[in-house]
Amino acid sequence: MARKPYGIICPITHACAYLEPRWTLQILSEMWAGASRFNDIRRGIGNISPGLLSRRLKEMEAKGLIERIEDRATGVVDYIRTDSAIDLEPAMNALAVWAQRNIEAEVAICEPNLSSLMWKMRRWIVRDALPRRRVVMRFHFPDAASEYDTYWMIASPDAEIELCCSDPKLDVDLFVESGVLSLTSIILGRTTIAREKEAGSLFLSGDALLARTMNRWLHLSDYSRAEGVLMLRQKARAPL
Repeated sequence: MARKPYGIICPITHACAYLEPRWTLQILSEMWAGASRFNDIRRGIGNISPGLLSRRLKEMEAKGLIERIEDRATGVVDYIRTDSAIDLEPAMNALAVWAQRNIEAEVAICEPNLSSLMWKMRRWIVRDALPRRRVVMRFHFPDAASEYDTYWMIASPDAEIELCCSDPKLDVDLFVESGVLSLTSIILGRTTIAREKEAGSLFLSGDALLARTMNRWLHLSDYSRAEGVLMLRQKARAPL
């Protein structure tokens, strides 16, 4: 049966149909944040299989949303957004702000992906706000649904921040004990460090300076500053 035409000419309807396949906007969002390699995009998204991501990237390339660039000498493949995808930035910004204002935190962050959260955390650590030495932070999530509930973040001067899911056998400067929902909500501006500590959902121990200045070295999402953000309700999370 032939597909029925739209009853009216509606650019919004056509745009939605064009971007409809699941993960399209999430992939563009990760690329907007700087990811260009297959594995980096997959880690940033979290809940997508390699096969599905590969298929989506091919579809998006065919639609002219992304460009695949292969270095023939090394075989390394990068993906970049086309001008068509970059033009979506204002719309994606508007959707994010709308979600912050209109979707309850418990719904918006109902199933946070811990590995994806910690992978992105590398970009959210403000190194200039840390001491000019190697800093090791251990994050433990007692309520994690995955087998990996502990991560180590290693920040060294003039080096990229490292993320480990196995003990690097280094002296730990700061121990962070948090619920997955709590840390995700802090980063998204759905709650605050002070609120989560008071609720018993966040504990900091170790280096007193690092513990006191978490609000300086942890960069929050740009959307945390949107006006009218719906905050996480007290009963949404249980104390650790």
